[in-house]
Amino acid sequence: MKDPKFTDISTAATPRRTSAQVSGPVPALTLISHPTPQRAGERLILEALASGGTVALSRISPDFVRPGSTLAMPLADTFLSRKPLLFDRAANGGVRLTVEEGGTLVQIGETPFTGTREFGPEELNSGVPLVLAERVVLLLHLVVSPEAHTPNDLGMVGSGAGTRRVREDIARVSDLNVPVLIRGETGSGKELVARAIHQHSPRRSAPFISVNLGALPKELAAAELFGARKGAYTGATQDREGFFRAAHGGTLFLDEVGEAPPEVQVLLLRVLETGEVFPVGGHAPVPVDVRLITATDADLEERIRQDLFKAPLLHRLAGFEIQVPPLRERREDIGVLFYHFARQELEALGEAHRLEAAASQADPWLPTALAARLVRYAWPGNIRQLRNLTRQIVIGSRGQPRLQANPRLEQELDASEPVMPSRQAAALAPAAKEPPAPPEPATPRRKPSEVTDQELLQALRSTSWDLKAAAERLGITRPSLYMLIDKSPSLRTAGDLSTEEITRCFQECRGDLDAMVQRLEVSKRGLQRRIRELGLGND
Repeated sequence: MKDPKFTDISTAATPRRTSAQVSGPVPALTLISHPTPQRAGERLILEALASGGTVALSRISPDFVRPGSTLAMPLADTFLSRKPLLFDRAANGGVRLTVEEGGTLVQIGETPFTGTREFGPEELNSGVPLVLAERVVLLLHLVVSPEAHTPNDLGMVGSGAGTRRVREDIARVSDLNVPVLIRGETGSGKELVARAIHQHSPRRSAPFISVNLGALPKELAAAELFGARKGAYTGATQDREGFFRAAHGGTLFLDEVGEAPPEVQVLLLRVLETGEVFPVGGHAPVPVDVRLITATDADLEERIRQDLFKAPLLHRLAGFEIQVPPLRERREDIGVLFYHFARQELEALGEAHRLEAAASQADPWLPTALAARLVRYAWPGNIRQLRNLTRQIVIGSRGQPRLQANPRLEQELDASEPVMPSRQAAALAPAAKEPPAPPEPATPRRKPSEVTDQELLQALRSTSWDLKAAAERLGITRPSLYMLIDKSPSLRTAGDLSTEEITRCFQECRGDLDAMVQRLEVSKRGLQRRIRELGLGND
């Protein structure tokens, strides 16, 4: 297993352009929910905005199309008005939406809206849910290279930029014999990526063995992986083959590789270098031919600094790295993922006809309020959590004409107190710092809805983005502060910053973290984490 070295668009379909005609991120509208459930994931690229034009959206035009498909059609819901919503380019590089009275009822989240509203680049990066006539939910967001598409979906659902990058990486590395390290948060689909690599490799007809290292007893991990001879340890009543030998000729996927005990790390490094394993209690090496794919949600570089992981092993495991994006960074895929999982559950229940028989004149099968909540939610458990939640909603709605969430799920999804992802919550938490100044008089408790966006920004700036102090000053809980930051049109988190923006700011501020916090206006601890992840300042 050795490494081998206006243009006005109101009643006409959107003109098609090649990717060469549009450069950089382009605003788009993606269907999250529609009275015809199968239309989730269809998209309208607002290309006219790049040349100063206006896109007029009504029920009769323009056409939406699923990425990679040629079948296009307008929203075509008779409850929507023929009087269009107008989208044009804002002065700040964002998008301006104009909603005229007497037209389609538009809600931004759960708030009805008429008049003009501008959405800046930061909001577009996060995605803005628009609810039309309580019938259709659209996500206004940015896409890159809108015409680019990988024809083979590689078993992955979705067409967001992050998903496409993963598909492209899989296509690049599948036919090679190099080790692959897959990074991503828990529940983000790392094993799915590993299986796709195997299925599109020359080893596809050989075994694919999946092992969660975090679930193996540490005292037995070496024997489970590399095999053991009879009598090698108490309870070893016969020879054990081991996962490496079981995967001979195929692919071995080791999840949670960051949890590997030190002795296992040494043996992993040896098998990567020599293509041989030593069974526990054995005296002769056994050659194996295995493609090794590993995955982790841990910060391996930090574990190396803590002497918990061996740097040479990381270098050998990462023959090629694939980063799987969290669900909150691919919100445009939430609608089509929900439909995909719902269809699976309905097929298992023998009720798939409920989706096929959905009538466009009926109330939406997926209520818009629920769809909007799905888009706004932080998804700490990523794809795995969405799949489980979809199952609960579908089963809990058996016998009902429409889906509905039970009170417990509604509370979990409630946009007023969204559950923050553990990693994001950690990133937003304040860093350890010098003893704080004497506390100010306690602020009376308030509801989050009473805090204006300007108050929120002033509190954060006056506390140098110490989120605990800001929450206390505003008289709200810290989870409520996280929610307000997430919903604010003016604010962003460290996770929203691009690599280029952080790198440029790091260079211009000469690595001064406090200066970077003031310029970027994000939490200090969250920014510290991003800087560490990018390897800045390690030289």
